Amino acid sequence: MEGSDKVLTKETIGDNVKNAEYAVRGAIVQLAGEISERLKKGEKFAFDKLLYCNIGNPLSLGQPTLSFDRDVVSVALNPKLMDSPLISKDAKERARKVLDAVQYPFAVGAYTASPGIPFIRESVKNYIEQRDGYPAKAANIFLTDGASDGVRTVLNVLLRGPEDAVMIPIPQYPLYSALISLLNGAPVPYYLDESSGWGLDMKDLEENYNKAKAGGKNVRAIVVINPGNPTGQVMTRENLQDIVKFCHRNRLVILADEVYQMNIYTDKPFISFKKTIHDMGKPYSELELVSFHSTSKGIIGECGLRGGYMELENLGEFAYSQILKLRSICLCSNSIGQITVLFWRTM
Repeated sequence: MEGSDKVLTKETIGDNVKNAEYAVRGAIVQLAGEISERLKKGEKFAFDKLLYCNIGNPLSLGQPTLSFDRDVVSVALNPKLMDSPLISKDAKERARKVLDAVQYPFAVGAYTASPGIPFIRESVKNYIEQRDGYPAKAANIFLTDGASDGVRTVLNVLLRGPEDAVMIPIPQYPLYSALISLLNGAPVPYYLDESSGWGLDMKDLEENYNKAKAGGKNVRAIVVINPGNPTGQVMTRENLQDIVKFCHRNRLVILADEVYQMNIYTDKPFISFKKTIHDMGKPYSELELVSFHSTSKGIIGECGLRGGYMELENLGEFAYSQILKLRSICLCSNSIGQITVLFWRTM
């Protein structure tokens, strides 16, 4: 037991925090950091450097940055660069639109509206409509600090106590199990089938759902990661439709992690859950769905700038108001990250 002079000790820190595990930044990565420091000091190992593959961090693995994107952000932050010959005319025009759109002239660093800069949310709306072929509403789009920030917000709304559960895929991105534990909820795993290219086994999904229900859990939502993380598979239309039917039958909210939709390494096309439910028509098109996307992947790959969004589809007015309240408590996502969201499409 730690000394009694400390207020925060192993015994006094909340169990939810202690139970939350996040291996992506856990003991192995900490050891790697120590080895990196020892390498810098000249200590000899069987290798010259470490390559960190514990998390999707494209720039750290050598993916080049896009100079246009960086130029737009630079001018938005420092409008004096409008006169610089080093910045292209196109980048200056894009930055001018950002500066004209912020609430206070030339104040990109000021707080924005809690859901994000309206002009950028409108751009996301256009991106979604172009991708899916169905209408979107800017009011249903919240700009977030990466996708993780949006996931945290929605899980806060979903989980009321230890009897509430969320289904998560295995293998998974460990954000989900960590946040569910932190919020005192229960994860219900369902297992992807490696022998079929990490495809979804509906029989396994049903069995794990029924087991959780029989154990007294109130299963409220399912997390679906498509394209898969860390598995990289792309779901077929049939798989997506099966999940939609399963969620409609069992009254589950779909949490669609679609962060890797621009990283496709297969002949199968990416199909969003929003397009799927609307292609299927009623009653499936009325299913409650929250979709997440991020500028941390794809050709942008700017993980550290923390840009992303979540789109709320078919949520009720009260649920919407509670999500807006939580976003308001956080004031707003960072404005530089919001600007990066523009780079998915031309304005």
